[in-house]
Amino acid sequence: MGYRWDWAVFFQPVATGEPSTYLGWIVSGVETTVGIAITGWVIALVVGTAMGVVRTLPGRWLHGCSASYVALFRNIPLIVQFFLWFWAVPELLPGPLGSTLKHMPPEQSGVLTSIICLGLFTSARVCEQVRAGLQALSGGQRAAGLSLGLSVFQTYRYVLLPVAVRNLVPPLTSEFLNIVKNSSVASTIGVLELTAQAQRMIDYTSQAYESFAAIIGGYALLTGLIMIVGRRIEKAVRLAASGR
Repeated sequence: MGYRWDWAVFFQPVATGEPSTYLGWIVSGVETTVGIAITGWVIALVVGTAMGVVRTLPGRWLHGCSASYVALFRNIPLIVQFFLWFWAVPELLPGPLGSTLKHMPPEQSGVLTSIICLGLFTSARVCEQVRAGLQALSGGQRAAGLSLGLSVFQTYRYVLLPVAVRNLVPPLTSEFLNIVKNSSVASTIGVLELTAQAQRMIDYTSQAYESFAAIIGGYALLTGLIMIVGRRIEKAVRLAASGR
């Protein structure tokens, strides 16, 4: 029996009685995906950069802590981390904080869990990118900064990181792409992001291929925009470095 295509299904009112169409579901899913990805990326960039810097500092204790952090978040499957953050962490947190998380509406707690989980998971990967970028610099640059009377923090802030970031734009763009795609795992804890909304559409309409097309189109649009912006940033950084 042949499949019956029906692109008009996107403009039909949803069967749940909400004042929306199935296209509205897809658009809402894209918005949730973007919100989770951007907020998680901010966490990943801040924490990952800090941990990457720590991994290049002298001191066995600091290096051991940062290495353990990276190993913890990189070696546990992402879906397992989602389940741990959503189900286990609220039970382990002290009274008021844990109680607040447990009594949050499921959709809010799911989004919060997704942001934290994706942010910390990706921060371990960003950490390794930053570490590699800093270690690729010559030791003379660090020595020059310190010899000018700059503190270690100032040396990283004004000398090392601005130079390293020129080579970090492409890998960091890839990590941002990953966090957008990994946000689809949030559907396993009930977050209505793009993948989950498309699955809802299949459940109510049985138009699977149209739903799959919506998923492909949504992720292609998001990742395409990220790649364009990433390339422009990379070009701008290179032009600034060359003094043009």
